[in-house]
Amino acid sequence: MNQPKNSRTTSVSIDHVRIGGGAPVVVQSMTNTDTADAMATVMQIKELALAGSELVRITVNTAEAASQVAYIREQLDKMGINVPLVGDFHFNGHKLLAKYPDCAQALSKYRINPGNVGKGKKRDEQFAQMIEFAVRYNKPVRIGVNWGSLDQELMARMMDDNARLPIPRETVDVMHDALITSAIDSAKKAEELGLAHNKIILSCKMSGVQDLIKVYEDLAQRCDYALHLGLTEAGMGSKGIVASTAALSILLRQGIGDTIRISLTPEPGESRTTEVIVAQEILQSMGMRSFTPMVISCPGCGRTTSSYFQELTRDIQLYIREQMPEWSTRYPGVEEMTVAVMGCVVNGPGESKHANIGISLPGTGETPVAPVYEDGKKTVTLKGDNIALEFQQIVENYIESHYIKS
Repeated sequence: MNQPKNSRTTSVSIDHVRIGGGAPVVVQSMTNTDTADAMATVMQIKELALAGSELVRITVNTAEAASQVAYIREQLDKMGINVPLVGDFHFNGHKLLAKYPDCAQALSKYRINPGNVGKGKKRDEQFAQMIEFAVRYNKPVRIGVNWGSLDQELMARMMDDNARLPIPRETVDVMHDALITSAIDSAKKAEELGLAHNKIILSCKMSGVQDLIKVYEDLAQRCDYALHLGLTEAGMGSKGIVASTAALSILLRQGIGDTIRISLTPEPGESRTTEVIVAQEILQSMGMRSFTPMVISCPGCGRTTSSYFQELTRDIQLYIREQMPEWSTRYPGVEEMTVAVMGCVVNGPGESKHANIGISLPGTGETPVAPVYEDGKKTVTLKGDNIALEFQQIVENYIESHYIKS
């Protein structure tokens, strides 16, 4: 896959994960368990990591939560889950890091929102304390500004300055500038306090697509820190997926962004891993990274009144994703494979020939046979009631013969 190399940004190392400096864009996620419930958090982190999350953020908001972080790290290590953990701190982070040094050590990165670390003089003092802990424990920091929790004193000052201009700027432009100023000024303060330049990641997250694009385009011009992308409060279902994809794709295409998170509101009872899968599919669809074999399938039309090809597409996609944790270690390069499941003779054979392996199912009124193509050549024609199981076995055999570790 060809990825626009964002070598403009500084490279940051978070344990075994490299961010920025031309490294592949990293997928992040966040738990929604109460971190004080250690085992529930462990299991969700494991689920996210196995789905492909390369960093997992956890909330550290209470003494009970902070006291469990080291234990959570220990349990993950015992399971062989080495995903780095990011501590999400807000109003009382300075106190929690001071009281629970094992928490401060167990985390791989701290996330600090400069708008939520205190008010007045306490803001600078408490921000400084958190940075001092990061320096002491040699931890990188994401300075994450959100427009829902922007430093109101900074915003008021910039609005006053704007009002005195001969031709004042639009309010939204001042707000954008305030977000960027808060992030960059906070990063500079962190460096003055001893945090290395290559220990800092910035984010300026907003919930409007056009706002996010504009802010990150400006932010990328004004600094060389590694940048984390995410449309905050993206929403639920297709709305959140479409909005996140629209915003992040435009920025990533410009080489802006070193890590991403898709901030979806989960459907009731839905797995948290959906946000990981969406992030992966954005990067893979753009040709920037490969995570799992791509399944190409047609939308269906009047020629495909049977739901059979839809069911086969769903089953193959689920099967491939379920197998990937094992396949990724046994079959190097399998994530680059393409599988086509087509519903009729119009585009079926042609699309199947372009894929590594493809099947063209019979449409309405067509002969009830399904030719299978491997690397452009027809290898077998399936018939009868067991086409789905037979095709799955053919996929397995293809992977075994083409991607086996040497």
